[in-house]
Amino acid sequence: MGKGKLGRDILSRLASGEMILGDGSYACTLERRGYVKAGSWTPEAAPEHPQAVEQLAIEFCRAGADVTQTFSFWCHEDSLPKGCKYTCDEINQTACDIAKKIAQKYGTITAGGLSQTGNFARWADKDKVQNDLRRAVDILVKNDIDLIICEYFRNVQEMEWAIEVALETGKPVAANMCIGPSGDENGVPPGECAIRMAKAGAHLVGVNCLFDPNILLEVMKDMKRSLDLFNLKPYLMVQPLGFRCPDGGSYGWVELPEFPFATEPRQITRFEARKFAREAYDLGIRYMGGCCGFEPYHIRAMAEELREIRGKLPEASDKSDYDLSTHAELEKAFVRYKNKGSIDWWKSMEPCTGRPLSTPFCRQPKPVTVHKAIFKN
Repeated sequence: MGKGKLGRDILSRLASGEMILGDGSYACTLERRGYVKAGSWTPEAAPEHPQAVEQLAIEFCRAGADVTQTFSFWCHEDSLPKGCKYTCDEINQTACDIAKKIAQKYGTITAGGLSQTGNFARWADKDKVQNDLRRAVDILVKNDIDLIICEYFRNVQEMEWAIEVALETGKPVAANMCIGPSGDENGVPPGECAIRMAKAGAHLVGVNCLFDPNILLEVMKDMKRSLDLFNLKPYLMVQPLGFRCPDGGSYGWVELPEFPFATEPRQITRFEARKFAREAYDLGIRYMGGCCGFEPYHIRAMAEELREIRGKLPEASDKSDYDLSTHAELEKAFVRYKNKGSIDWWKSMEPCTGRPLSTPFCRQPKPVTVHKAIFKN
């Protein structure tokens, strides 16, 4: 049931037909555990508390992740909080050290994130933006990270510039826009974004964060249709938010009243993660993981759902009733366990919040994601 060391060349593994399972939430999970400050969401926890970052990476590996991503999200010098004792280079070096250590033990592919600069709108200058991106990617190259993931980009033009920088490294490049059904911040639709990312040279194309699995699967369908029309064949990738936000604005869950301190009632269940994994695979997506809110048990559930395709179960499934055989026996013995041994029952469940006055949606002043995906349970 353990993970074999299958090689670090992600493109060869994808070409062989393998389904790659990514890891999940770092900044959001570490905030809940007391190592990241909400509002900043910066990764200085890597050098401050390396054991906490390492422990989370281990949990994702035990849950079945094939990839260990460096905890270097949103690490630009001008984005670090006041009083931070570490430079971006020091933070990113520690993040790389942790990822490499975990990869050595678990045989995972290392991935480094390259996120939007936050200066695109202010600079609107390609050279300035790319110089900032090059500073961020240099440390990943120095540490021989296996995969560069351009992620959390809200403007497809900045994404194209980032892909150019990432391709300079000679590493495989994944490109994930951070958008919903309405497209990027300038209204460029998802299908066009996918085409532009593929034409820019990205090997993997998709979306990540801000929106939940149901919403992003609809976005991926749109992207796939457009790519097919232009006969473009990048590998498809998706790493959604782990919180339900059909009532999100153009910035997804960030525009919910509950963000960031009261989102727990919106968190997806492990069976919703299983449903997402199956639908993503059936859509042709071959790299899937999670972003904010996707805990190790969600990644484990995805691995368990696709166990017949992946040909294995993760290490953490030793303590998981993934086939509900234990609960099937309990159902026979106790009335209170009625239906608890049925996967279909769990997958079709609509969980209650326990709050009599809670509502299914917030009063979003500018809703953009309330569309047919809200009717999927």
